[in-house]
Amino acid sequence: MFDTATLPGTPGCYLFYDNGGTIIYVGKAKNLKKRVSSYFQKKDHDKKTLNLVAAIARVSVMVTNTETEAFLLENNLIKKHQPKYNIDLKDAKRYAYIELTREQFPRIGIARRTGKGESTFFGPFVSAAERDALIRIIRKVFLLRSCRRLPKRACLRHHMHTCSAPCVGAISEEEYHLQVERAASLLKGRSSELLLSLREEMAGYSAREEYEKALSLRNQIAAVTHLAERQHVERPKETDQDVIGYAVSDDTVYLMVFSVEKGLLTGKQEYSFENREDFFEEFLVQYYADRIPPSELILPHDVDEAMAGYLSERKGKSVQVTIPKIGEKKKLLDLVEKNLEHAFLKNELKVKDLQSSLGLADAPDVIECFDISHLSGTAMVGSMVRFRNGVPDKKNYRRFKIKTVEGIDDFASIAEVVKRRYDRLIREDAEMPDLIIIDGGKGQLSAAGDSLRDLDLTIPVIALAKREEEVYLPGETLPRQLDKKAMALHYLQEIRDEAHRFAIAYNRLLRNKSAVAGSPKPGKSRKKKNS
Repeated sequence: MFDTATLPGTPGCYLFYDNGGTIIYVGKAKNLKKRVSSYFQKKDHDKKTLNLVAAIARVSVMVTNTETEAFLLENNLIKKHQPKYNIDLKDAKRYAYIELTREQFPRIGIARRTGKGESTFFGPFVSAAERDALIRIIRKVFLLRSCRRLPKRACLRHHMHTCSAPCVGAISEEEYHLQVERAASLLKGRSSELLLSLREEMAGYSAREEYEKALSLRNQIAAVTHLAERQHVERPKETDQDVIGYAVSDDTVYLMVFSVEKGLLTGKQEYSFENREDFFEEFLVQYYADRIPPSELILPHDVDEAMAGYLSERKGKSVQVTIPKIGEKKKLLDLVEKNLEHAFLKNELKVKDLQSSLGLADAPDVIECFDISHLSGTAMVGSMVRFRNGVPDKKNYRRFKIKTVEGIDDFASIAEVVKRRYDRLIREDAEMPDLIIIDGGKGQLSAAGDSLRDLDLTIPVIALAKREEEVYLPGETLPRQLDKKAMALHYLQEIRDEAHRFAIAYNRLLRNKSAVAGSPKPGKSRKKKNS
């Protein structure tokens, strides 16, 4: 069973490897954590999937910004690695492009390949429905022709007002090319200024009750908005690129290389090593000592001329070094940093952020959280979950039946389970947590603090109240309001919610056992009393 707790709940691709390090399956997911977990949690897989799961030795993921990017990245990775358990579609066509020809009167259509002919290509598009809808909108809005040969008389499309009929001179060549330029600008994603202009124009038509024209502009706005969210995993380019990003934490460098071949993001390499002066240049020298550099390197900062000369010498021709600030290349560099955060730093960063937000002297690497659950005063139970270095440490989860409290008393129940937990750790000389979290408010915090003082323990303890997500600390009259967007609060919520889930599950288990114990045995029935 693989530990999938550290996987992100974001879109991306997952790669399964066998014992020999060969990629045997590539898949995409809207939520990587849920999708990968399903392979190891479900028992009703078909025979092929069961064989796949049995062969998995290692799992790797590549995070993307959108589900569309995940589709395209999956396509690239499957074509490159041809994994054993993926469907074999050697003759399958690629995702289609929109084509604008460069004829006297350019036409718009669909292309499966992006050759070097007299055409401009836009895409690719994962969804055929979206692509076809976009072409229909462009034809209707810009009245571009779609016929392969200009007819000698106007066709039905002209009479339906979806073509400007350059074939019969209904539009001048200059005016037609203006419409082509507008369509091309839209397809290239140059949308911000166009959107502003179109919305103002549409509002004017609506105010004048010219609703047909307003509807036409609304279609244009929908097309522009859609293309503003274009993927940037696969882009038609002639050059190969390596995108390299890194982060430094304490004395360790975490570095990642994305390989982009002919515009296709095809893989990644991860490295971690001891931080020292000039580590980046040293890495580049070693990395490209046994591989040919690509035509372009996309880097977070510049390198000296000697390094650029070394790379060019290895390549046999000039290697372009780009340090992007905006645009598609910057988005690729940002994507590397996003994957770096997942692969190496996310858990470490949230622990450090929590330490800073609470003003703790030491990093709370080991955290234990307590919750109480009951149903109208029945089946009163307590739960404790442990997180270590930012992830659940499930083998050290504990649950408690409340023994000394009658009725509903959350304060006394918290006091009992906290005292029982740490009295046992003291007797066993076991590891103590760096931080204790209580699910509740000031009263629950006070009860837990009393139990810790009775045991002569000075472990930091806080309480997290659900309603306003307020954090209570001992000795502070008012609760702290942590930044709702910061990692610290999200981490506290993650831990608290896990403790709550664990408590409810135990409560439900006890109530089910009680219900079964109270039911009549098979073959017997209770006698009804006469009224």
